[in-house]
Amino acid sequence: MRVAVIGAGSWGTTVASLAAQSADVRLWARRPELAAAINATGRNDDYLAGFSLPTGLAATADLGEALDGADAIVMGVPSHGFRTVLEEAAVEVDAQTPIISLTKGLEAESNMRMTEVVADVLPDHDPAGIGVLTGPNLAREIMEGQPAASVISVRDEQIATALQSVFMTPSLRVYSNTDVVGCEMAGSLKNVMALAAGMAHGLEYGDNSMATLITRALAELSRLGRAMGGNPATFAGLAGMGDLIATCISPLSRNHRVGVALGQGKALEDIIAEMNMVAEGVKTTPVVLELAAQHSVEMPIAQQVANVLDGQPVTQMLAELMGRPPKAEGA
Repeated sequence: MRVAVIGAGSWGTTVASLAAQSADVRLWARRPELAAAINATGRNDDYLAGFSLPTGLAATADLGEALDGADAIVMGVPSHGFRTVLEEAAVEVDAQTPIISLTKGLEAESNMRMTEVVADVLPDHDPAGIGVLTGPNLAREIMEGQPAASVISVRDEQIATALQSVFMTPSLRVYSNTDVVGCEMAGSLKNVMALAAGMAHGLEYGDNSMATLITRALAELSRLGRAMGGNPATFAGLAGMGDLIATCISPLSRNHRVGVALGQGKALEDIIAEMNMVAEGVKTTPVVLELAAQHSVEMPIAQQVANVLDGQPVTQMLAELMGRPPKAEGA
């Protein structure tokens, strides 16, 4: 099998490395100099310093070359550039080739999930083969070979089974799930909650506070995910609770790091300027609130995250959340 991985950031490179253990992989990098460096050194030090990549993994800055003969396409492009890159690739994509998104974000203005963007850009593409790979998957830990699990979600179970074998390794279990909406929404929404968790860490709150925040965040993202058609069971699994926990507690999470810096009083513009990777939660938060309003879903944590991103003091977030009227836990 030949796999094209579009996007050579930390997670795209990691997934390419996983697939290269059982498939012929072409990794597309936007910058020619990065593709050249990967091929010359066998490493991607811009995003995964210290890790050697499989010898069978070849990088290219030519989309056509990356997609030529691909039996599966993996999109690892940030949400704000996803549509543009896919539009450039469209002429090279066969309508029956599975397309799997790694992007845990939502498109601004359209409010679309990435699988919806794929269907919009490629209206003749087989919808049963459009899906996501998601779960509690911090790139550096996966590259280190630490035990972990992920979820491949596509509507066609045969495609899911075939792709499971591509990404599964001795240290990564890959489960299948046909609930594309639920898996995709869980992955997008948890980034917003990770910003809040990072803020709590930045304010030096302890484990009681973190447990409270994560639990209520799960309830919040589950409400919107179900309202949009997701299966409730999905949010209790790897794509939901698993990914939420990992992203909310780990310093390896970009969204968590942004939240910590906000909690420490740093300006958002300065935080973003210092990063060479995208924190999807920053761009996703306003989209989430628009979707919540459309579906009449209350999301107080997401609202407070948005307020902080707009300049409200982080300490006011706590007062707003703790000062809400009492209610039953399941309400």
